[in-house]
Amino acid sequence: MNLPKSESLSHIQKYTAWNLPNIISVLRILAAPLLILLLLSPDKKNSLTAAIVFAAASLTDWLDGYLARRLGVETTFGRFLDPLADKLLIVTCLIMLISVGGVPAWMVAIIAGREIAVTGLRSLASIEGVVIAAGSLGKYKTAFQIASATALIIHYKFFGIDFHTIGIIFLWIALVFTLWSGIDYFVKFLRKVTISM
Repeated sequence: MNLPKSESLSHIQKYTAWNLPNIISVLRILAAPLLILLLLSPDKKNSLTAAIVFAAASLTDWLDGYLARRLGVETTFGRFLDPLADKLLIVTCLIMLISVGGVPAWMVAIIAGREIAVTGLRSLASIEGVVIAAGSLGKYKTAFQIASATALIIHYKFFGIDFHTIGIIFLWIALVFTLWSGIDYFVKFLRKVTISM
């Protein structure tokens, strides 16, 4: 059967881990080492460059999800890779900012701990055949984490705007949503496991 070129591409990508959305997720992961290099010497130029790289990489989270749905190539590998790329990107930046006094270490520890715990719970849920859809709390958490990390990476004042202070304010909001969404995820998991048993 000869499919039109666009349909043929979609058909092939649907049954392979290396489709366009997943490649974009991998590129997001590869942005992390670049950000590490830029944040090793966070002067004004490097900080602004790092913020642009981080913001651009973060926007690809929306892009790969959109393309996966549009092309009909959502895969199990993609569902694992996409959130992993997000967490790696954000946590890497926050850890790098600790060394230059950009963020309190305890806040980063809570955020990283929550991400590791939820990732572990997702793996357990997958083994149990339990599906827990991402809620709006998780989306707010990610949005504020990205906004805070971007502002904190910029750090310096540009056009009279104190980006560090803005970043810390957003980080506190992100911390609230991080804990709230983490607790919500655990509660949903326990309810679904109890029902399935």
